[in-house]
Amino acid sequence: MQSRTNRGIIDYIIVAIKGFCMGSADVVPGVSGGTMAFIVGIYEELLESIRSIGRREFWQALLKFQIPAAFQAINGFFLISLFVGIVAAIMTLAPLLEWLLEEHPVLLWSFFFGLVVASVLMVSKRITTWQLPHWIALAVGAIAAYWIVGLVPTQTPESWWFLLISGAFAICAMILPGISGSFILVLMGKYQFFLNAVNQRDLVSIALAGIGALVGLVTFAQLLSWLFKRYHDATVATLTGLMIGSLRKVWPWKETLQFMLDRHGKEIPTEQINIIPSFAAEDQLLYAIGLALLGFLVVFAIERFANRAT
Repeated sequence: MQSRTNRGIIDYIIVAIKGFCMGSADVVPGVSGGTMAFIVGIYEELLESIRSIGRREFWQALLKFQIPAAFQAINGFFLISLFVGIVAAIMTLAPLLEWLLEEHPVLLWSFFFGLVVASVLMVSKRITTWQLPHWIALAVGAIAAYWIVGLVPTQTPESWWFLLISGAFAICAMILPGISGSFILVLMGKYQFFLNAVNQRDLVSIALAGIGALVGLVTFAQLLSWLFKRYHDATVATLTGLMIGSLRKVWPWKETLQFMLDRHGKEIPTEQINIIPSFAAEDQLLYAIGLALLGFLVVFAIERFANRAT
């Protein structure tokens, strides 16, 4: 990990590009920005920087109006560069992904299925020696994620307090590799709401979610950072399991058994099963396989870029 003190402008541009990769993943339910942070090599620095917001050094400097010291205490330039990249990805890709999810869901999910499979291989390499406790942690993470992504989306209120809670829960999941913050919003019935809020520039709803996300992020980062320091390999194994379990959600071919109508009359699947693709639609199947392979290769390309940039 590159030192906080010797980064130049080019280095922070690279951090912003990595943030763009994270934001791109965060927009789609089933793909975690935390996974992407792992791949590009900034995950632990991200957790430590967020954790610094709750430390005494930051608040002492801030209350004394020592802004440069407070900024340095939280690795401010790193966080801002990353945030710019994430926001840029969300603002530019949200309309395209909303259209793709409606018009070409199989092709889009195929691409992200390849991304997640490759991500499992990348993250698992962080453990040099797999022992029995690590395999148990892997299994627990996989079972937990498999169960979570099988839950049924619900209709929920659009009150200010629920938007705050949604932001807090989504951001906690967003920094967990394997558990998508966007998918948590799907479960809470708020994914389409926030996607529309971004596209329609609904600043009030976005701000409420942002406040909830900030509170949730700072508190949850404390726990994750502690786990990485005390139980690094077991934590990585659990996160790898979470990604394996999440493959249930990103499998491209599904059959909808039941659905419900949202407030706008749009059908929302409430019960789906994964199915084997039909070979009758050979052209789409070949495209889907090709996009899955492309997603797989993209992860390795991103990791290679990240390794050269550090």
